[in-house]
Amino acid sequence: MSYAGKNLRYLRKLRGWTQEQFANKINIKRSLLGAYEEERAEPRIEILETVCRLFKLSMDDMLLKDLEVPKGGGSYIDKRRAMKMTASASADILFVPVKAAAGYLAGYADTEFLDELNTFTLPMLAPGYYRAFEIVGDSMLPTPSGSVIVGEKVENFDDVKNNNAYIVVSRSNGIVYKRINKNNRAKNKVTLVSDNPIYEPYQIDEEDVLELWKAQMIITKASVQNRWDVGQLAGMVNNLQEQVATLSKKMN
Repeated sequence: MSYAGKNLRYLRKLRGWTQEQFANKINIKRSLLGAYEEERAEPRIEILETVCRLFKLSMDDMLLKDLEVPKGGGSYIDKRRAMKMTASASADILFVPVKAAAGYLAGYADTEFLDELNTFTLPMLAPGYYRAFEIVGDSMLPTPSGSVIVGEKVENFDDVKNNNAYIVVSRSNGIVYKRINKNNRAKNKVTLVSDNPIYEPYQIDEEDVLELWKAQMIITKASVQNRWDVGQLAGMVNNLQEQVATLSKKMN
């Protein structure tokens, strides 16, 4: 007898996730997760492996043990202990500094290269697959240059939400931190937008993108103050005026 479906339901409820939230974390449809939890379908091995990594469990635990009934009984204290253990399990986050950015484009899928990167943990993050990237430049002001963006892995463009910020790793542009807008007319292209309006939006092909990481946290130095100088403000005003003029011509 397999406890996989029952354990999936228990682990989800242990963390207080909806089926939609849990399904997104393990990259399956909510309806499929529902079928697994109701034991109308048997979870695929790759799905169970993802869940095991997420909760630091062995495959034997997932398949052969009823996780809802801990050893020594199913008391409230036992369940609280199990919840604490699960909540404290935080995966290492690989950190990609600016000096490693060029090598990352070639080694983003190379385990030997990734093993050389430093790691850290952030206990306030929900379980997931994260990576941290150092950014430079002023295109995303008021986020200052030198900030570290912690992103959660996005597997495909269907999961991208318009106007949300992402780390985009692409062949032509390297590693950039931008907001993404999907174009309904050009389905194979996306528009990358800077928070600093001095920088013009630009399009890239979806097939050019190697990785996407949805920004979850921004780490900056406490001593850094986000200030705009007069030149930047003047450039912003001019840029906005040009955009308004262009829109007015199109409307007329």
